[in-house]
Amino acid sequence: MGHVDVAGVGFELPDGRVLLDDVTFRVGDGAKVALVGANGSGKTTLTRIIAGDLKPHSGSISRSGGLGVMRQFVGSVRDSSTVRDLLLGVAPEAIQQAAAKLDKAEQKMMDADDEKTQLRYAQAVADWGEVGGYDAEVLWDVCTTSALGIPFDRCRWREVKTLSGGEQKRLVLEALLRGPDEVLMLDEPDNYLDVPGKRWLEEQLRSSDKTVLYISHDRELLANTATRIVTVELGAAGNTAWTHGGGFATYHEARRHRFERFEELRKRWDEEHAKLRAQMLMYKQKAAYNSDMASRYRASQTRLRKFEEAGPPQALPREQKVSMRLTGGRTGKRAVVCTALELTGLMKPFDLEVWYGERVAVLGSNGSGKSHFLRLLANGGSDPDVEHEPVGDIRIPSVAHTGNAKLGARVRPGWFAQTHEHPELVGRTLLEILHRGDDHRDGMGRELASRKLDRYELAHAAEQTFDSLSGGQQARFQILLLELSGATLLLLDEPTDNLDVESAEALEEGLDSFDGTVLAVTHDRWFARGFDRYLVFGADGSVYEPDEPVWDEGRVERAR
Repeated sequence: MGHVDVAGVGFELPDGRVLLDDVTFRVGDGAKVALVGANGSGKTTLTRIIAGDLKPHSGSISRSGGLGVMRQFVGSVRDSSTVRDLLLGVAPEAIQQAAAKLDKAEQKMMDADDEKTQLRYAQAVADWGEVGGYDAEVLWDVCTTSALGIPFDRCRWREVKTLSGGEQKRLVLEALLRGPDEVLMLDEPDNYLDVPGKRWLEEQLRSSDKTVLYISHDRELLANTATRIVTVELGAAGNTAWTHGGGFATYHEARRHRFERFEELRKRWDEEHAKLRAQMLMYKQKAAYNSDMASRYRASQTRLRKFEEAGPPQALPREQKVSMRLTGGRTGKRAVVCTALELTGLMKPFDLEVWYGERVAVLGSNGSGKSHFLRLLANGGSDPDVEHEPVGDIRIPSVAHTGNAKLGARVRPGWFAQTHEHPELVGRTLLEILHRGDDHRDGMGRELASRKLDRYELAHAAEQTFDSLSGGQQARFQILLLELSGATLLLLDEPTDNLDVESAEALEEGLDSFDGTVLAVTHDRWFARGFDRYLVFGADGSVYEPDEPVWDEGRVERAR
């Protein structure tokens, strides 16, 4: 087994701001350590430093055992990479290098068939076998069969973007958990997973001998798997880390006691500081008319100076406050009407009526068509009127279907994209986006825009581009745009996936006060409790409404 030691790590952002300051913690052999903290506090940056992608400006990282890394982007891959590329990306470095050499040799063989090229190809094949490439392919076959239901040979050249986010996550998790690396670092591994997938992940983490450091905001996953919790805490001079030596069940109480201790220490320091200062002033006054008191005055000055130089105890970590003011507006009584709606190749025909003001949670396994259903509504339905055009500049992919999906009067859909895929926002700063506005959202001045961002704890990121934000910050900014857009129908695709606990609670409060209709695809068992109705996409292709959430629907049986 392996371990990770993080010692005094500091990191500064390009604009000079200190992001991390003296971060220290240890992930011991076989431990399952959760890394938590506010969105944008530097958790992903810290994992990139541990992985070697970034160099810290101070401190050091040491580890033993091979390191397997799941990046945050897994689940939202939309380029032309293949399943083989995805699996190679989490394979040991020796296998990655041998694969690149083999691919290059194969390409040469297509262009030339001389003896030198053949020998180079033969050597590449031998090297592939020597580093364990064929063993890796056997492992990948197990992984694709388990995650996708098909063998590796049948899907190795399949583009990753054809897989759902959950399928991408499950495939990479299978490869890492079954692979040779003794230390795993997983950036939000539960995102995109359906509930059966999350339960599978919980069981795998509990039973694995590997050392695991993972980022997650899923409280049930934390409660069921974490043996220790490292919190990245917000600080004015840079974010620091605090380690709770127990599990999630005792985390909140321990954190509360810690904050109380900080407050008590600061109170005592202030009292002692006031006492020393009052003593110094007293001796100063006496020394003015009694020279015998001069030495005592100088001694009191020295004591006060040394006390102040030592400084106060550690400041109380700042707690973020996110305030979401989703407004909406009155619409027709029937907000959504679906008649004999069939998502082509996904689900069987179904009928549905959603009334103004209802909160509907859309549940089911990954790949069942839930996101397609939301995208169809986000485009205004089957034959949208002008008033049903989606808010914002985003272009939403069309969805093949039969039957009819129609939105009611004055229903303006606002879509929250699970993958945060917003090409219209890439390369633009948050202030620029708010300043310019769009067809459904008025532009605003810098001061007002800064106040809006501050309510979402994004004021410090105002000059950052959208694509440079963390996943949680992007999620919060998407919700802010929905707040400003005037949408009366919120279509939320896994909105809590990247949100920290405080932001998720703020979203719940915002939805409670929202004057409109909400449909949300979710695998968040805690978030789903606040909904009125549950629409389940079943494993047999049917769509039905139970009285309570159903979390154990299996994968939809279809040709893959």
